[in-house]
Amino acid sequence: MRLVNRDSLVATLDRVNDAFFYGRPLSAVERKDVAAWIASRRGRPRAYAGMFAPTEHDFRAGAQVFTGEWIRSGAGLAHVFGQEACRALILLDSHQPVVEQALREASAGMVQRLAELESRGYSAGMYCCRRCSVALWRHLAAGGLAHGERRLAAGMGVLRSSRGDNGRWRTFPFYYTLFALNDIKLRSALEELRFAAPALERALTRAPKADSFDQRRRALAERVLARC
Repeated sequence: MRLVNRDSLVATLDRVNDAFFYGRPLSAVERKDVAAWIASRRGRPRAYAGMFAPTEHDFRAGAQVFTGEWIRSGAGLAHVFGQEACRALILLDSHQPVVEQALREASAGMVQRLAELESRGYSAGMYCCRRCSVALWRHLAAGGLAHGERRLAAGMGVLRSSRGDNGRWRTFPFYYTLFALNDIKLRSALEELRFAAPALERALTRAPKADSFDQRRRALAERVLARC
């Protein structure tokens, strides 16, 4: 499958994340091409904090993250997929100067926003809403931005305080949160995965569906339970 969909940053990132999630090797040419195209979206109209802009098609249609949760607001879509684009470029590990420069500039814009919020007393581990915070964690877990471990530790504290009584967190998107936690190398993240384990065990007793989001959720649940 061709990775780049020139009509959609969301679809392009979904294909990249699918390859990473299922361990499908990407050739050097594939990595170079998709990294260059993602980088070309930096600072375009409606980009969040100078990151990577979704396309007009993405804004019109709304978008689902890799695990299926919807992002419908324009600002939320720009922020979440801007963070996802930064994460993808880090993992694609392209050494093209234009890509490296775009990632530096995108990161600088977001670091400035985070610093401004912290100076006003906001938690270091959160940003805007719960979905946006999870997207931030995914970027941090890949090694992006500044003070990643401190920010992630603060985020895990907020997540712990949001536990419900059913193995889920209040107001956090359940599978997208699990998707982030599975990449966070902190003991506190593993504790949150263990908290969610009963809900995942219940979910896996349900009949599987044919759609790709359900297949991803089931695969993620199995991976998390194997760690717990």
